[in-house]
Amino acid sequence: MAGAKESRQEQELGVSASLGQARGIQLSPLDLLPHKDLREKLVELALTGVPGGLPPETTASLQQIKDALAREPVSELKVVVFGGGTGLSTIIGGDSRAPSWTSDPFSGLKNLFPKTSSIVCITDDGGSTGELLKDLPLIALGDIRHVLLSSIQLAKLQDWYGLSISEARRCVKTLAVIFNYRFQSKPKSPEQLSYDCGLQKQNSLPSVIADLLEKGIEHIFNDPRLRVTLNKSHCLGNLLLASSVYEQIPLHYSSEDLMQKQDMLRQNLHRGISSYCVMLGADEHAVLPCTTVSAELSVRYTNGVQVTGENKSGEARRHCPVEYVSVNFNEKPVLSSTIETLISAADIMILAPGSLYTSLIPVFQVPGIAEAVKKNDKALKILVSNLWVQAGETDFSISEPDRKFHLSDLLQAYEHNIPGGTEGLFDKVLCLSFKDVPASVIQNYAVEGKIPIYLDRERVREQGVIPWECSIYSVAALRDFGIIRHDPQQFANVIRTLWASFIHLPATTKPSPYLGNGKAWNDKHQTNMMMPCLRHQKIEKYLSELSIHLETQSKEFVQKVCNSLQRILWNHRDIPFEHLSFVKGVQGIATEEWKRNQNWDKVYSFYDPNDSCVKIRQDQFDSERSFEIAFLVALGQSLLGDYAESKKILKIDPGFPQLGKVYHLRLKQSEDMCCYFSPKNLAEFLQLSRMVQAPDNPKHFTRVVNGNEGFTPPGLLFGLIYAWYLDNRFASNIEYKMAVIRIDRSDLIPEQVRMRNRRKKLTDFFREIVFGY
Repeated sequence: MAGAKESRQEQELGVSASLGQARGIQLSPLDLLPHKDLREKLVELALTGVPGGLPPETTASLQQIKDALAREPVSELKVVVFGGGTGLSTIIGGDSRAPSWTSDPFSGLKNLFPKTSSIVCITDDGGSTGELLKDLPLIALGDIRHVLLSSIQLAKLQDWYGLSISEARRCVKTLAVIFNYRFQSKPKSPEQLSYDCGLQKQNSLPSVIADLLEKGIEHIFNDPRLRVTLNKSHCLGNLLLASSVYEQIPLHYSSEDLMQKQDMLRQNLHRGISSYCVMLGADEHAVLPCTTVSAELSVRYTNGVQVTGENKSGEARRHCPVEYVSVNFNEKPVLSSTIETLISAADIMILAPGSLYTSLIPVFQVPGIAEAVKKNDKALKILVSNLWVQAGETDFSISEPDRKFHLSDLLQAYEHNIPGGTEGLFDKVLCLSFKDVPASVIQNYAVEGKIPIYLDRERVREQGVIPWECSIYSVAALRDFGIIRHDPQQFANVIRTLWASFIHLPATTKPSPYLGNGKAWNDKHQTNMMMPCLRHQKIEKYLSELSIHLETQSKEFVQKVCNSLQRILWNHRDIPFEHLSFVKGVQGIATEEWKRNQNWDKVYSFYDPNDSCVKIRQDQFDSERSFEIAFLVALGQSLLGDYAESKKILKIDPGFPQLGKVYHLRLKQSEDMCCYFSPKNLAEFLQLSRMVQAPDNPKHFTRVVNGNEGFTPPGLLFGLIYAWYLDNRFASNIEYKMAVIRIDRSDLIPEQVRMRNRRKKLTDFFREIVFGY
């Protein structure tokens, strides 16, 4: 018996003994594995197995290592993952919004590391989440719902509800249907909503979970604070989470009261999310928001434009790199003691893949989170690189705008945007190996505009970060559908292998002192964000007082225009409410009655200071896009008010019209002028628009127009730049003019330098003076 036991122990050597035995041989079996880095070799071995065609002794040695890696005990390890959305949920347990998720819902990090907690970004403002923010003083709940479903564990469903594996699968499939169900029209009753989402049709849920969801739906209908949300299209899972938060807040506290009682909302937010985690079969701290304070994302591009809103920035195509991002909070954010404790106790910390500027960076701009991570110096800390260049975010390098993003650019962006830089936050980066991906698949992605983020290994090492290249994509998805995505179980196996190497191999030495290349971070966080539901209320009040006169006066058409204005003002959060003070009405003008001179432009709107109305040609109302452009151009013009005393165009010499004309603009006296800007700011804009101030009369500005050259008067130019600043797709002529900012300076052509500087100053004027950044 003793001999058999010793023989079995020899066969089941641990990681350290197996590695020591293999490395003791002059030509180690590990030398036969691909990759130079030992940890990459071990990951390859763990994922793909022992290569064929090797001598029996070598094969046995490598198999022994592989088996030891698979037995490495990790179930008691504490893991904290940071991120948001699809990237985070995928590595936790698969993308719970994907229809295929329910075929394998229990894989991923949660499977090998059941004590995993996700710290989730809360700056999302699109879809159902954005609609919910209009009505309730809550943080964004969409990503929390997404990650919560992905965090449900088989073992907990079995332990708590006595489910078999097949019953647990059916339970999770039903939960995915219910939580991802979106209603388009207002449900008539709790019973109808329960039936439509599939809750009443199923008996696959444990009675406790079914009762929880039934009560949650009833609460949405019975609580007047929540009932208003039923008027908009919503994802039911978001409303159920909101219901759980509001459940123990007394009814006499209205949503307006709760804006002032953030502590009460904060406590119930944690309780509500935690209770759903436990009841649905996830760990109590499986999902936590990075902060319970409302927050919004602001993105500054290298051309000087700054825009607000995660959804808007995600759709933007500014054709230049992002310079930096910042988060504006509703009030001073406080780091949760629960999050601080989880980070402090973590054995492994992972920065999940996802949108560079909208998933990870906002999490680490919450005061205290980055510092807490850096303070824990015992944990394995890994950044997971994105697979693809992302349009609007990582399609241009900061250091070399003419090329696409490299991995070193990703690291530079984190260094540039995270308080105190990234040293101590992570020193290893895990990236996808494309060596086994067919070229045809990569070409197909390229046709769709998706290009892999290139691993510039040496540059990354110069930045003080160790790159590990691994096959962490789904082989099945590649084989069956020709798509590349992170595989949850492959990823979990990689982390287990890297943990084994972290504790059994000598510590890796950082390649060189960290080359910090980011800006000095300003620790004074912005806390002047208006609560989204309060902003929505103010928009609704403004529109209720706005006069709308159209050629077609049907109530339906007027309501359609009002809805369009509500959408425009909600989406463009950079528009201060002060900008609306000059516009008292919107008026449609019949096409045959449109008298505005269109010799130099095709803009079919203007602001009339005589009656404070935006005038729009009637046919522009037929298209959402045309109407939005027309309204924004006129809204921009309204800020100039009735600034002009007179406007004239006079020929330089009537006998020689080819010599050109002079545009004369005379301003009103300050006391007679109704204008958003001070006289100094107004004069600054006019000069930036190439108007020349008369030396003997500061109220007189001129501009020479050569021959038959086109000319954009300063009022129209202001409106066009206003619309361009909010969305560059709205004014292609301004985008063309501003493109000079992106061109490398050339001292050979001094006028190009002057033009570039002037347009850069014009952009700065709009950012700082017009939009108040």
